[in-house]
Order: sequence, then structure tokens, then C-alpha cells
Amino acid sequence: MSDPSALGATTSQPQGPSEIRARVVSGIVLAAVALTAAWAGGLLFGVFWTVAAIVVLREFLMLVGVGAGRLRLVWGVGAVAIAAAAAFAEGAPQTSALAWLIAVAGAVLALLLAPGGLRLWSALGVLYASVIAIVPIALRGDPAHGLVAILWLFGVVWLTDIGAYFAGRAIGGPKLWPAVSPKKTWSGFIGGVLAGTLTAVAAVTLAGQALGTTWFSGPGLVALTLAAACVSQGGDLLESALKRKFHVKDSSHLIPGHGGFMDRLDAFWAVCVLIGAIALVGGAR
Repeated sequence: MSDPSALGATTSQPQGPSEIRARVVSGIVLAAVALTAAWAGGLLFGVFWTVAAIVVLREFLMLVGVGAGRLRLVWGVGAVAIAAAAAFAEGAPQTSALAWLIAVAGAVLALLLAPGGLRLWSALGVLYASVIAIVPIALRGDPAHGLVAILWLFGVVWLTDIGAYFAGRAIGGPKLWPAVSPKKTWSGFIGGVLAGTLTAVAAVTLAGQALGTTWFSGPGLVALTLAAACVSQGGDLLESALKRKFHVKDSSHLIPGHGGFMDRLDAFWAVCVLIGAIALVGGAR
């Protein structure tokens, strides 16, 4: 595996009050930047999530062990594919489909260029990272409901994470999946689902009233948000399993107190997969 670096995987992370402070401050900064980009929409929003996806790809490749010699090549090809896919993500269903085709083409190239034992992982990395660019850009691109949908996405991911953290610490109890993530509990899972669902439903309702638009409402909104809150924690567990497989703790040191972009966006990625799947099924009807 490659040596840890500013964008590389690491096996340890400082603990204590200083880490908690760094985590809070960096979290607030990231949230402010993400909300600003969401409000602005357009090019700023697209560039923000394209860059995030390209960084996630590098972290993914380093996490699975793509060495320095091939890392630049595979990452470069994947980054070009992600940027090209992001350029077509916003618009009609036909252009969104083209975005996914470009992402798949990038994954195929990564499969051919990566070192032998890591070809499949490299291809999966391109697809994994592409989700982070394509789905948010496509979602925000809806002129009628895009902003409300993004606020819902942020709300369900952020508050599920915060609710799970505090409920797990306050209540404790049986572990959720100790073989993958020893600290996560069922109380944290339930607390996170409740916090994420209540907050995201309230955010959509208030934002819809303020902006004069309706995205989802009623039982449909509650069901979607419940599913998203559960899926978001599944994304966290999936990345924990991946890091455990490759014996690393964090995907990088880029974000103080949080690790890397991949660590910070694992739950976001999972909810984007859910939304992308719903859009795909809806578009096929």
C-alpha cells in the first residue's frame, strides 16, 4: 500500500479535546461552503461537487493500495471521466444518461490501466466517486425543486450522523455491527434515523413554504426520508468495512477531525445512490 500523505490513507488519528474542536470547526466550515454552493447552484455548485468527487477518487485508490506509479495514471483518467460526466449531469434524462455512460467508460479505462490485483477496485472507485458528482448536480439542476431537494439531502445526512453520535454516546447498549464498526450501537442507529427524518421533513416543509414549491410531501416524504436515514448509516458501515479490509483508519488527513473527503461523504454517497436509483426507476416508467 502507498505511504500515507496529504491525500493518502492513514492508520491513526489524534484523539482528545483538540480533535473534537477541530471536528466541530471544520464541520461548520464545510457545511457553510456546501450550503453556499447549494444556494448559488449552477457552475459553482457543479465545480464544488466535481472537485469533491475527484478527491474522493484519489482517496479511494490510495485506500485500496494503488501505488504511486499507477496512481497518477488511473486517477488522471478517472478524474477526466468524472469531470466530463459532471458536465452532462444537469439537464434532460438523455444528457443524464450520457453522464453515466461517461462514468462507466472511465471505470472501464481504470480497469485496463490499474495494476492486476486492483483492477476491479479501481473501476469501482471511479463509479463510487462519480455518484458524488452526478447525482447532486442532477438533483440541484431541477429548476423547480432543486434547492429544496439538496437541502433535504443535507438535512437527512447531517442530522442522522449527529443524532446517531449523541444517542449512541448517551444511551449506549447493544452494538449494531461490532465486526465492522465496534463503536456503533442500535441506540445510535435509531436516534440517528429519528433525528435525520424529523429534521429533513421539517426542512423540506419550511423550505417549500418559503420558496413556494413542493418537492415531496405527506407520507411519501416521510417514507423517503426514513429510507434515506437508514441508507445513510449503511453508507457509513460500508466504508468502515472497506477500511477494515484494507487495514486503514481514515482515507486521508485533509479535513481536521474528520479524516478525508471519503470519510465525510460516505453517508452522503449512500443517499445519492438511493436517489439515483429512484430517478432511474422513475425515468424507466
